[in-house]
Amino acid sequence: MLLGVNIDHVATLRNARGENDPSVFEAAQICINAGANGITTHLREDRRHIKDDDVFKIKNNLDCKLNLEMAVTDEMQEIALKLLPHSCCIVPEKRQEVTTEGGLDVYSKKDKIKNFIAPLLDKGIEVSLFIDPEEKQIEASNYTGAKFIELHTGSYSRAFGSVNEEVEFQKLYNSAILAQTYGITVNAGHGLNYKNVHRMHEIKNLHELNIGHSIISRAIFTGLDNAVKEMLKLI
Repeated sequence: MLLGVNIDHVATLRNARGENDPSVFEAAQICINAGANGITTHLREDRRHIKDDDVFKIKNNLDCKLNLEMAVTDEMQEIALKLLPHSCCIVPEKRQEVTTEGGLDVYSKKDKIKNFIAPLLDKGIEVSLFIDPEEKQIEASNYTGAKFIELHTGSYSRAFGSVNEEVEFQKLYNSAILAQTYGITVNAGHGLNYKNVHRMHEIKNLHELNIGHSIISRAIFTGLDNAVKEMLKLI
């Protein structure tokens, strides 16, 4: 499996003082030098952490795969078409949420999403849809023409170590198998950490994990280089 490191919360810490430290670009450099396969950033509508300058600086100055998480808005589509990241992950977004609370409801908006991602695909951008592990969402994702999905692992992560762990894990497992029958490449992320990530090995042909909060949290105590390397060993 590949590892994409989400560096949003480096920006959260920087923005707490409204200054320049810690450097988001330097964090991205350290992650790549430590062996990460890509950098993920979520450019939110309210710019609560990652800023426009962050993604353009990474794209223009660092040789890495940049994955831009973004909502289904005209503004974000315009930015993505200008930025031309390696990939875009389409996510739901609410201003009041602390973090992304669930998967994108592709099922009820499949025509809108199909039209939204078409220009991105035309530019050669890999498009992934961040969805809950549900059959109807996978089938709808296939309809849109997206060749990648990212399974929302939040429910599994919250259930880890409880009686519900196996139920939530099987949802991920079965959803991954179904998506692969459509020829969709499967990624996963959200809430994965150093204790629960090992079960992702049980999901056949899982392509990439996108992990942020747990790596940045570990970095406070071990340094970012070591935190990335520890996660790489686990996956």
